[in-house]
Amino acid sequence: MNKSKIIFLSGPLALICYLMHDILGSINYKGYDPLTQAVSDLTAENAPSLWIARPLSALYGLFSIICIAAACVFFRKKINAVQYSGLLVYALMNIISAVGYSLFPLTESGSPDGFQNKMHIIVTIAVVASSVISLLLIIIGNFFRKSDKALGIAAVIAFLFMAGGAIGTNIAPESIFGIVERLSTYAAVGFTAFIGIKCLLKPRET
Repeated sequence: MNKSKIIFLSGPLALICYLMHDILGSINYKGYDPLTQAVSDLTAENAPSLWIARPLSALYGLFSIICIAAACVFFRKKINAVQYSGLLVYALMNIISAVGYSLFPLTESGSPDGFQNKMHIIVTIAVVASSVISLLLIIIGNFFRKSDKALGIAAVIAFLFMAGGAIGTNIAPESIFGIVERLSTYAAVGFTAFIGIKCLLKPRET
């Protein structure tokens, strides 16, 4: 492994931290049902899992930003302007996610009222919108010269899962809300991990 590219391990590490925040958070939240409840409930201010879920969630955000920032440097002039613009928007999304959710976590599980919780929803809307825009740009860029086909295909897969989760949360029964909601969240997490692994394995000169 090229030592200068070790930074891209932050992509897989982000996935591991997010997965552990979900698993360990669920274990330490008595009565929590991942089939019906959102991931955000694990880091709500009244959640008994807060002590373990929030630090892992913060690490996920940090590793994600490091990975995508490094990828923006790595892919500079290696892919076309459209795909690169998508990557930049994806980096912005990760910053909004990490900073926004840290500043405005849910005050309690579920969908409570109040300024902080409304801001949490606004952050979620911004994250979803920027995610969709970034993935679409990367997908569209796949049809231009100097595109990275694997990056485009991965973006298509992530977009389908994200769209499925967004639509599913509005039409799926409450009994599987948690599963459907995770389609969207893990789509982004998985895409970040893919980018990290791809940069780690991709030769510098293409």
